[in-house]
Amino acid sequence: MSRKTFLLAPDSFKESMTAKEVCIAMEKGLSRVYPEARFIHVPMADGGEGTVQSLVDASGGSLHTKEVTGPLGLPVTASFGLLGDGETAAIEMASASGIHFVTKETKNPLLTTTYGTGELIRECLDRGVKKILIGIGGSATNDGGAGMAEALGAKFWDEKGQAIPRGGGGLARLSQIDTSGLDARLQNVEIVVACDVTNPLCGEHGASAVFGPQKGATPDMVRTLDANLAHYADVITEQLGRDVRDVPGAGAAGGLGAGLLVFTTSELRKGVEIVLDYTELERKAGEADIVFTGEGGIDFQTKFGKTPYGVAAAAKRAGKKVIAVAGYVGDGIETLYDEGIDAIFGIVPGAGELPKLLEAGPENVARTCENIARVLKFADRV
Repeated sequence: MSRKTFLLAPDSFKESMTAKEVCIAMEKGLSRVYPEARFIHVPMADGGEGTVQSLVDASGGSLHTKEVTGPLGLPVTASFGLLGDGETAAIEMASASGIHFVTKETKNPLLTTTYGTGELIRECLDRGVKKILIGIGGSATNDGGAGMAEALGAKFWDEKGQAIPRGGGGLARLSQIDTSGLDARLQNVEIVVACDVTNPLCGEHGASAVFGPQKGATPDMVRTLDANLAHYADVITEQLGRDVRDVPGAGAAGGLGAGLLVFTTSELRKGVEIVLDYTELERKAGEADIVFTGEGGIDFQTKFGKTPYGVAAAAKRAGKKVIAVAGYVGDGIETLYDEGIDAIFGIVPGAGELPKLLEAGPENVARTCENIARVLKFADRV
């Protein structure tokens, strides 16, 4: 019997394991049954939390930190990755402008800014990269990316020629946008934005109405923020000749999607597609006998762009079988069997307290994969 090759391409299990740690646990279990097997590790993500770590791990890159301006204007330590090719950087906007930097008492999208995200982009430009991958989930902001653009040299003036306040509230006073000082290096860098929502900038499905409440916006604030973003869009159209109000994804991260489209040379793409491309997962799947994937929870929502769905699609294009493992297996998983996932296994052995289950995640993954491997080996002999 020929030596088996397993491709291991999971997402992280939130609060339990990074994607790289899941790969290690999968190999530990599978190798108990297939000690001579070859294992290809491809830590995955879908553009949200953990994407930078996964891309760094998959490419042999490095993580770096920088002190930037947080969403409330206070200094925070943000991280970014330089990938193994030495020419690509990866950023999660939440690392600089995320909702975890505010509390129930301090979150206020009238005030929060994406300025720190712009500082992270500038740091990457200073490093001489040719490409920047940006994940824009988990924001605390609703400023249309104006703060980000300001950090990169754009100016936002009121009718008296004074700088408007940062945050979604300040956009009401916007009269003029000056891009003459915008960092010229942006024109020579490819920016790809991981954006898994299709919300427009304004309106009932826009940034303020849909995402504002979770960032602390009251109904009155939502109306104000939406009107401010509409005004912002009008000024952009009139002065910069770009109409981004109804572009799908423009409303992502409080309108940061729109800001990136206007002030940089950005392209919006689904997060998992970016990771699949950069890790060359489909090519690697072609070398494998079986593909393993997984994440903390799998249910009917998985087919809407989550990592296991993306991995399965790539693996099927390579003609490979796919097995998924998850900490939580929810409703509607039967719909995933038509989407390229051949089998789904939960890793939790029984009821237990959540902290203990999270701590036991690596061994539960290893044990589950060992049991799967025993079935595979039995099937090989039948």
